[in-house]
Amino acid sequence: MKNYNVFALIIFVLGVLAAVNVNHKYEGNFELLEPTFHYGFWSLLPGLVTIALCLITREPLTALLGGIIIGAIMLGQYDLTDKVIIPNLAKKGTASILLLYLWLLGGLLGVWSKTGAAQAFATFMTKYFVKGERSAKIVAWLLGVLFFQGGTISTVLVGTTIRPIADKAKVSHEEMSYIVDSTASPIASVLAFNAWPTYVQALIFVPGVSFLATEADRLAFFFSSVPFSFYSILAISGTLLLCLNITCFSGPLMKKAHIRALETGQLDAAGAKPLNTTELQTAKVPDNYRPHVLEFIIPLVSLIGIAVLTFIYLGTPKVNWAFGIALLLSASIAIAKGMSLSNVVEGFGDGLKGVVVASVILMLAVIIGSISKEVGGGSYVVSLLGEQLPYWLLPVILQLMTMIIAFSTGTSWGTYAITFPLTMPLAWAIAQSQSLANPKLFMMVCFATVLNGSVFGDQCSPISDTTILSSMTTGCDLMDHVKSQIIPAIFAASLAACLWTATAYFFA
Repeated sequence: MKNYNVFALIIFVLGVLAAVNVNHKYEGNFELLEPTFHYGFWSLLPGLVTIALCLITREPLTALLGGIIIGAIMLGQYDLTDKVIIPNLAKKGTASILLLYLWLLGGLLGVWSKTGAAQAFATFMTKYFVKGERSAKIVAWLLGVLFFQGGTISTVLVGTTIRPIADKAKVSHEEMSYIVDSTASPIASVLAFNAWPTYVQALIFVPGVSFLATEADRLAFFFSSVPFSFYSILAISGTLLLCLNITCFSGPLMKKAHIRALETGQLDAAGAKPLNTTELQTAKVPDNYRPHVLEFIIPLVSLIGIAVLTFIYLGTPKVNWAFGIALLLSASIAIAKGMSLSNVVEGFGDGLKGVVVASVILMLAVIIGSISKEVGGGSYVVSLLGEQLPYWLLPVILQLMTMIIAFSTGTSWGTYAITFPLTMPLAWAIAQSQSLANPKLFMMVCFATVLNGSVFGDQCSPISDTTILSSMTTGCDLMDHVKSQIIPAIFAASLAACLWTATAYFFA
């Protein structure tokens, strides 16, 4: 273990020295908010060092801080507290994350634990639907498909709902976190009746391209491209196979976790450090209180209903509203049934304790993503491409490029903001210069590779919010989740790459 720590320290010191060198070379760019420049290969350094430290030390807090320090030095911001961390905490997006995942999510989980609502739901599902570990996994997969809003809302809803059921059915935490993660963003890009098309369409305008001229045209283009979302389709299908205990595509670590849970009942690997704590793992129901399954179902239905209805009528799901009302409903029902206010507040406090570490990790992940964008990591990778590429190679190159960017920054939407405005004009230029017979289809394929490559990188990155939340809500060790899901995800991405290349070569 000491050797690993020494190795991690060496990487960190080398990174700092390289960052200082880059900083001297590019003085004067520190105030830029959008990356109209990049530092060449060094632009990838904050994300790469963070991931390297995370894999070596299995300690995401230290790794994220290391990446933030290097990025801050590259940008000339030596006052880490006042110039980097506090300004990012003051941003609306970061404050929203802390509100949602620390106060609302943590509080809701804590109240459910105190009232025994989650355990009552697990008992109800086990009695009527779940007959073993396979049916528990199928229920988790179906919930992932049902909650197709994607991203954080899907991981939180599915993970929170299925955790007590899966634990009772003896499903390994690695399998469950993979199911939750692999049916979050992938399903949102296929069943795209959510905020994704509205966000993405604004990034794909290309001057002179008629089928991308208006917002309605771009939305229609998004939905027409769904059949080419090969990675997402394969990821969702592969996850279903795992739920059916068909593990030939799952990789050795997932198989090992499956066998361990079946034979020993151990849901975590030896030495695992789950992100959540015992405050959320054990119910502390008062002796005179009788839990009921409706205490779980009513807040959950209201949560989903508010998220869906606000999306329909307001254009974006109001997730904070949904979780806030669900929390108030849970607390109100408990008090109406006779639980004292002090017990409800105690459950709320236990919930906060259970997610505080994960909330800090999420906060640092947002900061490292912002820094990676400022130093121009995405711009550097895109700049390596040129219009002289054979057209049939472009889709897989775009896939690899977005996989790397999203994996290094931990965000798919951030990767879209970086890459779509650059890659869509590039794809159109190549289609025109090489006189393709079906340029629109070629553009759809390239669009799908960027969309899906970013989903892969986000899903597999140890600094992604969905990865962290999948681990947290299912009680899995973060790095066990990352390492066990990478093989099935790579298998799906490799097969998708072949399909994109063949489609471009034979039909474009």
